[in-house]
Amino acid sequence: MSCVSLPESFPVPPTLDCWKCPVMRREMAAIELAFRRKTAVTSTLLRSIKKYSEELKARDGGYVYKVMDFCGTHEWTIVHFGLRSLLAKAGVDNVELVAGPGCPVCVTPSYYIEQSIKLALEGVVVYTYGDVFKVPALRPVKGARTLAEARALGGDVRIVHSFLHAIMDARKHNKPSVFVGIGFETVAPGYSEAILKGLVPGHLKLMSLVKLTPPAMFYTLEVVREKPTDFPISGVIAPGHVSTIVGGKAWRPVAEHFEIPVVVAGFEPNDVLMAIAEILRQLARGEHKVVIEYTRAVTWEGDLKAQSSIRTVFETVDSAWRGIGYIPKSGLALRDEFKSHDALEFFGIPDLTPETWRYDLPANCRCAEVNLGKAKPTDCPLFMKACTPDRPIGPCMVSVEGTCAIWARFGGGGLAEEIAREVGAL
Repeated sequence: MSCVSLPESFPVPPTLDCWKCPVMRREMAAIELAFRRKTAVTSTLLRSIKKYSEELKARDGGYVYKVMDFCGTHEWTIVHFGLRSLLAKAGVDNVELVAGPGCPVCVTPSYYIEQSIKLALEGVVVYTYGDVFKVPALRPVKGARTLAEARALGGDVRIVHSFLHAIMDARKHNKPSVFVGIGFETVAPGYSEAILKGLVPGHLKLMSLVKLTPPAMFYTLEVVREKPTDFPISGVIAPGHVSTIVGGKAWRPVAEHFEIPVVVAGFEPNDVLMAIAEILRQLARGEHKVVIEYTRAVTWEGDLKAQSSIRTVFETVDSAWRGIGYIPKSGLALRDEFKSHDALEFFGIPDLTPETWRYDLPANCRCAEVNLGKAKPTDCPLFMKACTPDRPIGPCMVSVEGTCAIWARFGGGGLAEEIAREVGAL
């Protein structure tokens, strides 16, 4: 996950474990303090959710309304603050919160991790985010299954906050280098602007692994609807970070095609509760439209300058998602005029194609189903047995935005009980 701070202004060096980063811990504590100071707002939102829940129950009986959050940070908010438990304690038993594919690290194909390991072991300097460092590839490369293991074997793997951080470091040497450019739309302008402004030295190449979220949302909703024995997704909490770039307008096709409410939400617990209340309100009134709850950061049009920058440098391509396969128009590749920055082309690495992609999750790992909202982490036979945060097997157990990692670190804690008492739900 990319940090927004410039390297020289960041108070700590990049860390292998974002959960232990003092900046992140401080921000998490601030969100919790703000939440606990607004329990009156929380109580009001819970009453509103309960009211619409009862209206829907009176109309539809035993129907369960599944609401999908589409961002790993939303899932963290839901789990850390026990919002699922809070809804249950408030008597809302016909709403289920489901996690979606909101973690770019989790969906990056194993092939690119393997190629990055190979480059590192061949003497190329590999720059990567901290939460990519320990993502396990399906197949080991010369004995290394992760970039961490490649570094232990002598590879030059460097953890950075951002592409800009990699650029600044690469300027200090002249070694062949690659930046593993994992991310969603949020990080893409950082890549494109650096290229357009001529900041990238010639020996540093970009492995563009950017994924686009609206096509993935379409795919996920279609897949879940294909499971006839389960309830479909009735509403979506759209990602706030991504929407600062793409705007609320990006989600209108989803609302119109699937005829479900979509709410772009912020990341405080009351933001998420407000999104749930709005989704239930629309369902009770028979509406399906996009509403921006996160108005302090997101507009309908989004960041037009960033969108223009992305379109100038990248083209939209079909892209492989780990354990899932190809999703049409869901990735960004460098345009021909910027191919001189392309790591795959420079190092002679053939790109994946629909013909060469193979299922790339370990045996018994259910990360793909977890990412598609078809299974919970606890449905996986490996969860917290063979696969733990200290010994991850599947990619969802690594990143701060991975659903399994979030459930493993924050699920079942005592905070939900404390919050429930404070808002009078116990």
